[in-house]
Parts: sequence; C-alpha cells; structure tokens
Amino acid sequence: MKSRKSVKKVTESYLENVARFYLDRFSATEKGLQRYLTQKVNASAREYDTDPADGKNWIEILIVTLREQGYLNDGQYALSRSRSRLRKGNSLRAIAQDLKFKGVPEKLAQDAISALKVDHSDPDLKAALLYARRRRLGPYRLPEARDINHDKDLAALARRGFGFELIQKILRSTGIEQLEDEAKIFDQL
Repeated sequence: MKSRKSVKKVTESYLENVARFYLDRFSATEKGLQRYLTQKVNASAREYDTDPADGKNWIEILIVTLREQGYLNDGQYALSRSRSRLRKGNSLRAIAQDLKFKGVPEKLAQDAISALKVDHSDPDLKAALLYARRRRLGPYRLPEARDINHDKDLAALARRGFGFELIQKILRSTGIEQLEDEAKIFDQL
C-alpha cells in the first residue's frame, strides 16, 4: 500500500521557498503561480484546520515581491510563450486563447500578438506552414496521397485555429517553395 504524501503546514517562508523553487523549474504568470500556491494553502488548511485567508494574504504579498524582484513578468512571459506557440504551428487565435488560459492579462496578450504581427509579415501563414510541414499535411504529402487526405488535412489545420481561406491556400498550393518564401518560415522567430 502506498503511503500518502504528507501535506506540509503552510507558513510564509514555506510559501516563498515553494514559489522560488517552482519559478526555477517553470515559467509562470502571476495568476498561474497564485493558483499553484493557493492549492498548497488550501491543502494545508484542510489538513491542519487553519484559516486559508492567512495563506492568501501571504500569497498576495509574495506575488508583489516576486514581481518587483523581476521573477515574475507577465509581459515577458506572454511574448516568449506566443513566439514558442507560433513556432509550434499555432494560429494567432489559438495563441491568444492559450495566453488567456494561462492567466495573462488581456492587454499584455494583445501586445504579444501585436509583436508577432510586427516581427512577421503573415504569422498565421508561417505557423500554418510550419505545422503542415511538421505533420506532412497538404503539399508536404506525397502527390498521390494529397487528394485522399484533403479533408483530414483541412480538419487538422482548422483545429489549430486557422481560417478556411488560409487552409485552402495551403492545401491547393502546388509550389510550396513560393509560400515558404512568402512566409519566410526559415527565418528566426
């Protein structure tokens, strides 16, 4: 029988140690770190019958301190995450949704999306081509398999959040090199 992992009693210094260790391993938003620490506080409150309000106050103070010290920067997180998601073949729509899910404030998410638009002439085309290339969809398939898999490829690109016109442009393309040049997919992100 497995022993249950014991829940540690939350103190202010314990929360700070947990937060710093977490941030050493993961990039996080303020909301993401707050959620993680709140789980620790709630588990401790259930186990030791303490008031979770104390822990929540400590979390608020800790978040402000970590932001002031530069450990938390939602703007930098949004920019880094949006670039990473673009390289992985996510549409701007999917990137915006991901940032919202991660707790990035709306203004910072919009700024990150705007930065992608400034850095790339057509970020959605670039992301769609990177995704299609990696998954061997559409023009990256063998010519004899393209027609058979057209609907499947269309659905895969649509699930990534790309618009119908862009998907059709890619799937109907015969000269993929021209689209790759247009999207500059081999340039640094």
